[in-house]
Amino acid sequence: MRDYGVENAQLHRLRKNMVIKTDTIDNLCQILNCRVEDIMEYIPDDTEQEHL
Repeated sequence: MRDYGVENAQLHRLRKNMVIKTDTIDNLCQILNCRVEDIMEYIPDDTEQEHL
């Protein structure tokens, strides 16, 4: 990942389902030649469901 400029801290955050920068998502899609939908999925929190 060093060759592509993706920091280890960002990969750690991805593994732990933590917040990451949209630039990182864009970079990963370019590296993997894929679409955002191929690497991530939106799943609402339980707390968000209560507000609907």
